[in-house]
Amino acid sequence: MGRSAGPAAGGGARRPATVRPARPGPLVLRALHAVRALREMRGTRAVSGMCGLPNPRLTGLGSGLLCAAVMLVLGLLDQLLFGASPTVYGVLFLPVCLLTALWVRKGDLLTAPVVVPIAFAVGLVAVAEGGKGPGGWLMGLVTALATEAGWLYGGTLIAGSTVIVRRIRLVRDRADTVRNRPPV
Repeated sequence: MGRSAGPAAGGGARRPATVRPARPGPLVLRALHAVRALREMRGTRAVSGMCGLPNPRLTGLGSGLLCAAVMLVLGLLDQLLFGASPTVYGVLFLPVCLLTALWVRKGDLLTAPVVVPIAFAVGLVAVAEGGKGPGGWLMGLVTALATEAGWLYGGTLIAGSTVIVRRIRLVRDRADTVRNRPPV
C-alpha cells in the first residue's frame, strides 16, 4: 500500500506546507559570530588586551586633546597627500568622532560632542585655503568652516548618538545592578 496523494485520496485535510527560513549567508554568519564574540568580551580587559582591541578610557580633556591632535595630523597629511581636499578631511573626521565618543570615560561622556567640533576647527587650519596675511588666513578658515559644515554636523551627530547609546546602556546596567541586589 502506498501513501495517499492528497485530500481526495486520503479523505483528510491537507497539511500546510512548512516554510523554512532562508539560511544566512557566510558573511552574515561571520558578522553574527563577531557580534557574539564582542558581547562575550565586553567588560573583560584581559580578553580585549589579548585580541588587540584597544579599550582606553580618556578623560574629557584627554579625549579633546587626542581628538584635536589627530585631526591636526590628519589635516597636515591631507594637505601633503591630497592637496588640502576638504572632502578627504571630512571623511577622515567621521571615524575620529566615533572613536572619541567610544573612548571617553563614563563620567565625561557629555564632553565628546563638545570637543569634536573644536578638533574639526583645529585640523581645518591645515586644510583651509587662505589669502595673504592673517586676515586672509582667517577668512579662509571661516569660509572652510561654512562650506564644510555638513561634515562637522555629521561628525557631531555621530559622537552625540554614540554618547547617548552609551549613556542609555550605563543607566540600564545600573538599574539591573540595583534590581539584582539581594535584599538587606
